[in-house]
Amino acid sequence: MNWFRNHWFDAGGMLAVVTIIFLLINGTSIEYFHWLIWLNLVALWVHQLEEYKYPGTFPKMINTVMFPSDHPDRFPLNTNTSMIINTGGWLIYFMAALLPGSAVWLSITAIMVSIGNFIAHTFLFNIRGKTIYNPGMFTSWVLFLPIIILFFWEILRHRKVSTLSWIVGVVLGVIVNIMVIALIKILADKSTPYRFRNISPQ
Repeated sequence: MNWFRNHWFDAGGMLAVVTIIFLLINGTSIEYFHWLIWLNLVALWVHQLEEYKYPGTFPKMINTVMFPSDHPDRFPLNTNTSMIINTGGWLIYFMAALLPGSAVWLSITAIMVSIGNFIAHTFLFNIRGKTIYNPGMFTSWVLFLPIIILFFWEILRHRKVSTLSWIVGVVLGVIVNIMVIALIKILADKSTPYRFRNISPQ
């Protein structure tokens, strides 16, 4: 468990590779819309690698820029919190990929989370930190943005989606985006042993 807590993003990177291989092998039997939802999941895993490993400075930005802290190695974001929040996102994206036809609202929810990532990394984090780049921004532009555009192009032109599915998907997407920040605050603990080893404690 401790290994996974410190390396869940590495596991996500490996899952991204496996998923891409799966898509390439089964490409002709997978509908284009389903491809987009699976690629959205792959994009999430690669995005998290940028945040937590290459360059991997997202936790420091959160704990020094977004929430100025006297204990940036563990407060308010810590390794346990980041594992819980991000792997929780895996579940939403994975269920959307498994049920793209029968639960379109879930696909919309996942796309809304990707939109939230794009907005946060493009505007919120850069404005707050007075920067032109933050960890996660590159994949937001190169992966999330094209998938978001193709998703809405496909769903508006070729798929009939009920008003209820739109409402449920959008509302849940907004709630999930808000919950990310809320959970960072709720699970914050200055005395936690789950600390980022690459960040100075003071």
